[in-house]
Amino acid sequence: MSVFVCPVCGAMLENTGKSYICSKSHSFDIARSGYVNLLLSKHIGKAVHGDNKLMVKARRDFLDKGCYLPLCSAVCDEALKYAENWSAVLDAGCGEGYYTSSMKAAFDRSDIAVKMFGIDISKVAVEYAAKRDRSVSFAAASVFHLPVADRSCDLLVTMFAPYCGGEYTRVLKEDGIMIMAIPSENHLWELKKAIYDTPYKNEVKPYELDGFKHIGVRRVSFTMELTEKEDIRSLFSMTPYYYKTGRTEQERLESLETLTTQADFEVLTYRRK
Repeated sequence: MSVFVCPVCGAMLENTGKSYICSKSHSFDIARSGYVNLLLSKHIGKAVHGDNKLMVKARRDFLDKGCYLPLCSAVCDEALKYAENWSAVLDAGCGEGYYTSSMKAAFDRSDIAVKMFGIDISKVAVEYAAKRDRSVSFAAASVFHLPVADRSCDLLVTMFAPYCGGEYTRVLKEDGIMIMAIPSENHLWELKKAIYDTPYKNEVKPYELDGFKHIGVRRVSFTMELTEKEDIRSLFSMTPYYYKTGRTEQERLESLETLTTQADFEVLTYRRK
């Protein structure tokens, strides 16, 4: 059973194998790679949204080398801690599916039978994700207009994606769990110092969120030793700083042969009120 709903009329969508169809006959073809496009033009706006092919490929290459494995393991452990009689898990802003697929594998190893769903506004990203893991249902859509049924998800995971509390509380069941990963204050500090004249540490905002009870925080910090220029570029291309960096700073980045920098995250866990 799918949690996806028709983005046109809101009726439940049925997966026929080749497409998703609702009771009012709105149909959405499943691409060869395995994802479905549920993104309506009115939800995109005038600006270009979502990560482009360069950013998606950089993140995929970097993550597949295991550079953020401690973070991935922490998120999977946190999900397993609360898993009980779950049926549906949603990764909102799933990107290329690294964390989504890892969580699904963790559930499978623990004999927890859940259906996994991933949504991202970038069609490039969900195409990569669908090719990575056929056991997960992926859709191109905006987290601000989730084509997901009300109260249908036991767990919602958001990894550095834009936060949309209204949609997240809508799709989560009562007492459902939300796990959120955010960069902590020292994340990539040494990289920032190597590139910028006046680097600044990340601001960590208060944990309280409307509609949720904060029930846990886990700090995940580790040192990364990057010995290949390609990995340094990929790491930087994954960050929001990439398109905001001038020529001088880009030249400093290109001059780095190796990099030792701290990865610093916080894994926050909430229960829907």
